[in-house]
Amino acid sequence: MNYIELQLRLSPDYTDILTAELGELGFESFIETDEGINAYITEPDFDEQAIQELVAKYERQTAIAYEVNSLEKRNWNAEWERDYEPIEVGDSIRVRASFHESDARFRYDIVINPKMSFGTGHHETTAMMLEQQLELDFSGKTVLDVGCGTGILAILAVKMGARSVQAFDIEEWAVENALENAALNNCPQITVFQGTINDIKNEAGQYDIVLANINRNVLLAEIPIYTHLLTEEGYLLVSGFYEHDAPDIRQKAIDSGVFPLKTMSVRDWTSLSFKK
Repeated sequence: MNYIELQLRLSPDYTDILTAELGELGFESFIETDEGINAYITEPDFDEQAIQELVAKYERQTAIAYEVNSLEKRNWNAEWERDYEPIEVGDSIRVRASFHESDARFRYDIVINPKMSFGTGHHETTAMMLEQQLELDFSGKTVLDVGCGTGILAILAVKMGARSVQAFDIEEWAVENALENAALNNCPQITVFQGTINDIKNEAGQYDIVLANINRNVLLAEIPIYTHLLTEEGYLLVSGFYEHDAPDIRQKAIDSGVFPLKTMSVRDWTSLSFKK
């Protein structure tokens, strides 16, 4: 059976919601690109009229364009294995798939089979979050992973000594993937649920560290909640936005009661860390 590849060019602020919308239309897998996302669906299930309606729904809010390509039948798993290479973050972290051998030179060996979820460490925002985590002491800490995707950030937190990690995502397939990856990495300290920050019991000082690799709009809306949930002396790490959005994110965090520690930028993407 042939597949259809839908290439969407749009603002990164809308990749999550468009991914969710396309999932509802039957798209099976997604790849984040520099321009937006590529989505894949079997040819018989593809409905271009539905795509046109979806684009019309969002083009009032953001610039959006799409292209459709027909792909011949192929062994998708074999192609992914061929193209997927382990990544290294600093001298301490190596992220690999289960079919790669471990490398004893690295202190933290993380196994990620991403399925449809983002967060293999290949994207700049994920890699920066991992590097920011290396700056913190996770020993015995309680951690919240907002929009966990594959669970990669939660897994590193446990490998660095976290006592417990609460992770969540709005997507069912992300939750399933995060649970599978937590099991692959022998991390029973991680619990995952499907939902939003509003499903977290809103008690002050619940978490020592909050990790949020999402997007600008969600961060601006939710940073006050993250800082409320932090313990005194707690840390907030954020990414998922462009460098030109960093001043707004930084100011929102400062206004919410934390002070900035470190800024990282790679290819126009940015990550910020704060302390309460």
